[in-house]
Amino acid sequence: MKLNLIPQLKHTDSNNFFLLSGPCAIEGEDMALRIAEKIVTVTDKLKIPYIFKGSFKKANRSRVDSFTGIGDEKALKILRKVSETFKVPTVTDIHEVSDAAKAAAYVDILQIPAFLVRQTDLVVAAANTGKVVNLKKGQFMSPESMKHAVTKVTDSGNNQAWITDRGTMFGYQDMIVDFRGIPTMKEYAPVVLDVTHSLQQPNQVTGVTGGRPDMIETIARAGIATGVDGLFMETHFDPSIAKSDGANMLHLDHLEKLLTNLVALRKTVNLLQ
Repeated sequence: MKLNLIPQLKHTDSNNFFLLSGPCAIEGEDMALRIAEKIVTVTDKLKIPYIFKGSFKKANRSRVDSFTGIGDEKALKILRKVSETFKVPTVTDIHEVSDAAKAAAYVDILQIPAFLVRQTDLVVAAANTGKVVNLKKGQFMSPESMKHAVTKVTDSGNNQAWITDRGTMFGYQDMIVDFRGIPTMKEYAPVVLDVTHSLQQPNQVTGVTGGRPDMIETIARAGIATGVDGLFMETHFDPSIAKSDGANMLHLDHLEKLLTNLVALRKTVNLLQ
């Protein structure tokens, strides 16, 4: 893993998993800084390499009246301020080819949403920025098929691709993680497990996605046990008022205990290798 190539990433010598975490969407500067400060404090204590996550806009929404963002440039400037304030790298997702260069001017990692990971022009545009490209596995795709998404990045001259598993559709309104896919995808690129999105319950009749946050630790532990390189978890100081994906978020107050347990588990897994 070329984690040391990401600007400002700390604790890369800790032999720990790395963490992508933050709110689903940037709702404002104060909330972003407040969440980042808490996560930085915890990850520094536990020596976890940390990347702040926040979407500068949300394009994949169930309803036209769903929150989509506070304005592209305003949100991207907040991501830059988080990075400068706390000396951490940042990641955001992009949805259109024109987003790639725009977002790359502000963040360190470009994320391709699961619904869009087969969009060749989008993946290539992200790769051409020279940034790390985090490819979220489509809910409809096999682990083996992600090899081709990675190849699109590497064939564009960019060797910094990651794969993030965010669960697979299980019926119309549920997700499941097939942990057999973790070692398969690790043959292609570093693998991240998106714990919170894997617990979504999409396609609800209300048009608002549900979730199972009570299962966050269970899925995260299983991911560490099966050898993921990193974890992805969305968090908020009050998920009940989060403007996007609050139903499956981790409450910020529970973060330190969860990560402490996962670090202990990672140490045990390392001993067994």
